[in-house]
Amino acid sequence: MKFIELRSRGGNYLVVAENVAWLRDYENDQTQVGMVGGAPLLVAGKIEDIAASILAQANAAG
Repeated sequence: MKFIELRSRGGNYLVVAENVAWLRDYENDQTQVGMVGGAPLLVAGKIEDIAASILAQANAAG
């Protein structure tokens, strides 16, 4: 199980990488991150940047 960090304007999240189900553009340069079995999270950043961050963290060694 690998945790990744998602930054939000209201506080940061640590989520299990395998639980990320989808990404959706949102207003004010934010992205909704769909979670398996839960409500979506609203995180700061454009969808492309969030996707790249998730992939980089999930594929990082260690």
